[in-house]
Amino acid sequence: MAVLVTGGARSGKSSFAEKLAMQRCQHGIYIATSHIYDEEMRERVSLHQQQRLQSGFPWETREEPYALGACLEQLHERSEGAVVLVDCLTLWLTNWLLYYEQESDAVQLVSNQIDELVNVVSSYSGQLILVTNEVGDGIVPEYPLGRQFRDLAGRMNQRVAEVCQQVFLVTVGIPIELKSRAYM
Repeated sequence: MAVLVTGGARSGKSSFAEKLAMQRCQHGIYIATSHIYDEEMRERVSLHQQQRLQSGFPWETREEPYALGACLEQLHERSEGAVVLVDCLTLWLTNWLLYYEQESDAVQLVSNQIDELVNVVSSYSGQLILVTNEVGDGIVPEYPLGRQFRDLAGRMNQRVAEVCQQVFLVTVGIPIELKSRAYM
């Protein structure tokens, strides 16, 4: 079963996703998608690692900033009995957008990566939880790369939500399941 957890920055989505994972299985595989660009990010990553360790839940952590689809395919074959938690899709998207930033067809190249991810998620039969940021509620970014990111993230989130069996929106620490409430 694939589950998408979305919300704004500091909404509680990652904490909720981890608690949900702990309810679903006896152990988990945590796929972290961030790059460590500076000391502040290094401290954030360290804090997250410590929190997972202190939770008492047996997490195996994997760092995968780019090849998320291939990583999920590999785990799909070997993760029986484990929940796989990906945190987060928007950092993964950022990695690809920055990687292709200088290419004239950057949006298409990133869209191809999204297509691959959606295909893998749609065929994933194990326990899979994906965390992503809701970026469409803010202002329109003033610079082109920001607008590309916002548009790509919105499309990615819609496509991933479509193939997930459950979708949660977390706001002010309160998770609401959306997919079962969808009008159409």
